[in-house]
Amino acid sequence: MYSEKIEKELARLGVKAGDKIKVVSGNAIEEGILMPRPEIGDNGILVIKRKDGYNVGIRFEGTKVEKTEENGNKASPPKKTYKEKLPSHLPKVKILYTGGTIGSKTDYLTGGVNVLVSSSELIGEIPELADIADIDFIEAMRIFSEDMTYKEWKVIAEKIADAFSSGARGVIITIGTDTMHYASAAISFMLQNLNGPVIFTGAQRSPDRGSSDAFMNLICSARIASESDIAEVGICMHQSSSDDACSFIRGTKARKMHTTKRDVFKPINNSPIASVSHDGRISYISDYAKMKDEPKKVVALTGYEPKVALIKITPNSDPTILDFYAEKGYKGIILEGTGMGHTAVLTQHKEYSWLESIKGAISKGMIIGMTSQCIYGRTNSRVYATARILSNAGVVYCNDILPEVAFVKLGFLLGNYKPEEARRLLDKNLRGEITERSEYDWFE
Repeated sequence: MYSEKIEKELARLGVKAGDKIKVVSGNAIEEGILMPRPEIGDNGILVIKRKDGYNVGIRFEGTKVEKTEENGNKASPPKKTYKEKLPSHLPKVKILYTGGTIGSKTDYLTGGVNVLVSSSELIGEIPELADIADIDFIEAMRIFSEDMTYKEWKVIAEKIADAFSSGARGVIITIGTDTMHYASAAISFMLQNLNGPVIFTGAQRSPDRGSSDAFMNLICSARIASESDIAEVGICMHQSSSDDACSFIRGTKARKMHTTKRDVFKPINNSPIASVSHDGRISYISDYAKMKDEPKKVVALTGYEPKVALIKITPNSDPTILDFYAEKGYKGIILEGTGMGHTAVLTQHKEYSWLESIKGAISKGMIIGMTSQCIYGRTNSRVYATARILSNAGVVYCNDILPEVAFVKLGFLLGNYKPEEARRLLDKNLRGEITERSEYDWFE
């Protein structure tokens, strides 16, 4: 609910959620549909949905509110009824909803967005899916992706393994985009004996907007899940800002490159595995693991060590931060170094040299991996003296693994293997996280 003061004023004016209102604040005027107050945030802020589809918050103090139309969305489509989903001869695909806007629908009374709760509702909102696959929609959790931890990744991995055990040909995970690439990397490492496509997808723009990417992303994901012979984890989202195709990018090679664009995820040092056109044609672009005729049971290996940190190296950075992490019991550190994998070791100012702190941390059993903050390219421990010194001190150079992926991988390794084995595997290619030769030009 809004604050007591706001609720009393709205009641006096006869205004309720779903009514069109005009709010005057000084010289500013906003018009739109009054929304229910969000579960979080300041209860002294009025929230209205404008004609352009965006929500705006307005501090109530000092405003004048006027009702312009009751139940302003009367002309909108009536509430839908959904028929029970019938048995289908099509490939079985499970959709795990974890959060985000993609697995949701518009509430035409308030203009808000609610989660879908059944497969029949999903087909009702996106009828094209009924011709692609036999869909089962499962609500695994409702959480913002930025609030996810390794504990949620474990749940997702286990539910994916269960889905394949129950006959699914492919599994789609709908998730918020903010940390989708962390989750896709974690699940890539956790799933053993994978013999089908696992697709992470989401939406940059909500379903109530004409430019929403939610429906096409989900339809293209369903194509990959039901028709491709891919046996890998990946992200399926818009390939460009237009509605021409979606890219399926390996889960350990994807990075979120923009805050709001629809083609938000790009493959780094790698080509997409496939492209799915608007009309559903799958074009394979690069090599990938393929489904086997006699598969083993898919198993979720969900051990994870949370005491791993990712540190970005900057000029003037304080090496004693490693001492802090060691005191806190951290087992591993991924350094996001400069250039080909460097941090200060030959500085003229001893207090800024990382070498002794690195040696001290490694002597205490900590695993330290080196990546690059350059995004494209790869680290190399044999080009510059700095890297040779760090490598000889025991730092593991991670080739072209993305910093976020190395961070997730080290947590996975330490959670499932002894430290010496985890260190050995850190710079070994397990799920396509390392490429022998960069396949993607940075300027594209």
